[in-house]
Amino acid sequence: MQIGLIGTGRIGALHARTLRDLPGVDDVLVADVDTARARELAATLGVRAAEGIDDLFTSRPDGVVVTAATSAHAELLLRALDAGIPVFCEKPVALDVPGTVQIVRRAQDALAPVQIGFQRRFDAGYREARRALHAGELGLLHTLRAVTADRTPPHASYIPTSGGLFRDCSIHDFDILRWLTGREVVSVYALGANRGEAFFREGDDVDTSAALLRFDDDVLATVTATRYNGAGHDVRLEVCGSQDSRIVGLDDRAPLPTAEARISWQRDEPYATFADRFHDAYVTELTAFTEVVTGRAPSPCTPADALEALYVAEACDLSRRTGEPVELAGLRKDTRA
Repeated sequence: MQIGLIGTGRIGALHARTLRDLPGVDDVLVADVDTARARELAATLGVRAAEGIDDLFTSRPDGVVVTAATSAHAELLLRALDAGIPVFCEKPVALDVPGTVQIVRRAQDALAPVQIGFQRRFDAGYREARRALHAGELGLLHTLRAVTADRTPPHASYIPTSGGLFRDCSIHDFDILRWLTGREVVSVYALGANRGEAFFREGDDVDTSAALLRFDDDVLATVTATRYNGAGHDVRLEVCGSQDSRIVGLDDRAPLPTAEARISWQRDEPYATFADRFHDAYVTELTAFTEVVTGRAPSPCTPADALEALYVAEACDLSRRTGEPVELAGLRKDTRA
């Protein structure tokens, strides 16, 4: 099959390399508004470059992977759906809730499937924790503790278009908590702080956050995030039950230097980036997309899933601005797809 990829930045280059090596993918065609960058990536990977995005769609690939700038996601998703081409799109689906609702409604009526890029659903640790929970091995679930911590902050130019820490980073936690538990968040209380570079505050964002989530079955979750975690890239989840617990992300590369004198912590080189931490998950995720393209499997992560995670992120951002708890029912009231 031929897969077209639009957007040849950091995540685009990662996905193009993965697609090139997948069984069943015979041809990868990359495109970008910056045609020189697309040609450079194509030459590096030994794949083909389209003359532009229009040229890519004219070639009628079997599937399209969207890794372009966030502001272009909705337009490219709609274009793929109008062409009847299965499409994979990195989050977010759109810049805001109304734009995301539009995509959800369009995707519901489309002939071609849409898969949204929440790669943690394909990580072996999260999958095992979900299996153990639903098999009853943990007993009564009562607490979830999620962490997303970047080793170093992004470039200042990224912040104005990122959507903010809750929408950019913690949204992965919000999605995985929904997926793992099968439950919906009903209320949040969130705080944000700036302890580092001024460009976060200048961009109306925060570099560190903490949120308390209540689910519809009264399970509680804490979700913390930061742009500054010098020990390494740290993504973990504690799933705590009345009979047992599971910790996702606790391996030899977890950046967790211990302060306990009598504990030996055997560590490999700590994860430096999300690409290190989730390499295998990205491969599994795009393999799943090839199954979606061929019609052998339904989309494992739909725009409707992305909308629910976005509602939680929006609620958290509103809470940290107002200093008050936020009920999600109010956000969903006028925008339910």
